Amino acid sequence: MRTFRLVIACPDRVGIVAKVSNFLASHNGWITEASHHSDDQNGWFFMRHEIRADSLPFGIEAFREAFAPIAQEFSMDWRITDTAQKKRVVLMASRESHCLADLLHRWHSDELDCDIACVISNHDDLRSMVEWHGIPYYHVPVNPQDKQPAFAEVSRLVKQHDADVVVLARYMQILPPALCSEYAQKVINIHHSFLPSFVGAKPYHQASMRGVKLIGATCHYVTEELDAGPIIEQDVVRVSHSDSIDDMVRFGRDVEKMVLARGLRYHLEDRVLVHGNKTVVF
Repeated sequence: MRTFRLVIACPDRVGIVAKVSNFLASHNGWITEASHHSDDQNGWFFMRHEIRADSLPFGIEAFREAFAPIAQEFSMDWRITDTAQKKRVVLMASRESHCLADLLHRWHSDELDCDIACVISNHDDLRSMVEWHGIPYYHVPVNPQDKQPAFAEVSRLVKQHDADVVVLARYMQILPPALCSEYAQKVINIHHSFLPSFVGAKPYHQASMRGVKLIGATCHYVTEELDAGPIIEQDVVRVSHSDSIDDMVRFGRDVEKMVLARGLRYHLEDRVLVHGNKTVVF
C-alpha cells in the first residue's frame, strides 16, 4: 500500500496532536500507523504518522503546501515522504564481505525497500559478488599519504548516483570532516562494538583484553567525531573467558549484520528522528 510518512519534531506544547489529526481528518486522511514521544528532559515532541496516499485529495507537493502553516505555527522540523519513491542507497565496503553480502541478499529478496545505486570500495575483492547482483562496482583506492583525491572521487560518485543514504558496510576508512558534514544524518556506519565502549580500531581485541562478558555492534550516523554519532540500533552477544579473539570476531559478525540491516531498515522507513546526539526510533 502506498503511504505518505509524516515525521515531525518540535518544541513540546498542548495541541500538536490535535492540530495534526484535525488537518488529516479534514482531508479524509486515513492514518495506518501513529507514533508519539514526549521528551520531558528536553521539552521536545516527536511524531511519525503513516497515511494512506489514496485517501487524500492531493499529492505530496500539495500536502507540503497545505501543511506548511501548521508547521510554522508549532516551529516544526518536519518532512513528508512518499513510499512510491524508493530511497537510493550507496553501499561502501573494504575487504570483509559479511555486512555487504547480507544487505545485498536482503535487497535481492525484497526485504529492503530501496534502490541500491552502486557499491564503492577501496579494494577490488568484492567486485564479482556485487556485479552478480547487477549493481555497479567502483574501485576507489585510498592512498594513505594523500586520501583527498580518493574521497573527492567518492563524493563525486555519491552525487552522480543521487544517493539518499550512504551505508558503510565495514568500510575501513575514516571519512573526512567535509564529507561527514555534507551528508549529515545520511551516512550510516556499523561499528563492531557496543558503543561507547571500545571506540576505534580492533574493538574485539580491546574487549578480550578487558575481559568483558558481552560484546556487541552499533549502527550509528557518521559525524566528524569518530564512532560518536547518534546511535540508531545496537545488540549484544554473550562471551566467556574461554572464547578467543577469533571466536569473538565470529560471534560479532552475526550481530553486526543484524544490527546494520535493522538500522538501515529504520532509516529507509523514516523511523529515525535525530535530536542533538540522540535518536528517537519509532
